[in-house]
Amino acid sequence: MGTQEITDSKRKFERILLKLSGEVFGGENGYGIDYDAISAIANDIAQIKKLGIDVAIVNGAGNLFRGRMGAQKGMDEASADYVGMIATIMNSLVLQDALEKAGVPTRVLTAIDVNKVAEPYIRRRAIRHMEKGRVVICAGGIGNPCFTTDTAGILRAIELDCQIVLKASNIDGVYDADPSVDRSAKKFDELTYNEVLQKHLKALDATAVSLAREKQMPILVFDYTKKGNLKKAVTGEKIGTLIS
Repeated sequence: MGTQEITDSKRKFERILLKLSGEVFGGENGYGIDYDAISAIANDIAQIKKLGIDVAIVNGAGNLFRGRMGAQKGMDEASADYVGMIATIMNSLVLQDALEKAGVPTRVLTAIDVNKVAEPYIRRRAIRHMEKGRVVICAGGIGNPCFTTDTAGILRAIELDCQIVLKASNIDGVYDADPSVDRSAKKFDELTYNEVLQKHLKALDATAVSLAREKQMPILVFDYTKKGNLKKAVTGEKIGTLIS
């Protein structure tokens, strides 16, 4: 009973969705597969699982392929998006391996059927896996072109009754300009959904923000590259930018 009381006092959320950018999988370079970086991600997730938090994950695939860039190079837009969705499955399988090596039971559920390597995404099945203590990685986007993995993250969070979307980035929040270019860029501690849309801020795509606004799903954008930030996010410490 004492252990349970300690755990409950440390966690702010009981169920979260972690949205990982593809660049996180590429380490410092942001490209390809960096096994050390992915192992570090897995170890961070293992730590928050010890707090008794249910974890669902949606990851991007910018480290391998971007559908938008493929379309810009002349690919059919839908075909390019499907390649990007398949790339998210590749990242998901690598993360699953790292999580299980860290002692965290994990299931990959995908919106694109690849039955040899992953389960099909079924909402009730995903919820049941989390109830059994497993991390659920939702791969393949939403299974349809023209939607980003940001939108997939918001949608899955809503479907799976998550309390917040934690969007892991390599920037420590949302700014009014690109801080890597403009040193005078201002960081926001909190924003409303309407402010993000009206100011055309690049935290997430407009479809994702609009869906979050409709369903009142809060989003925390934070810097994942700083060790310990994920634990700070789930225990309610002030980091990043909260969109609500």
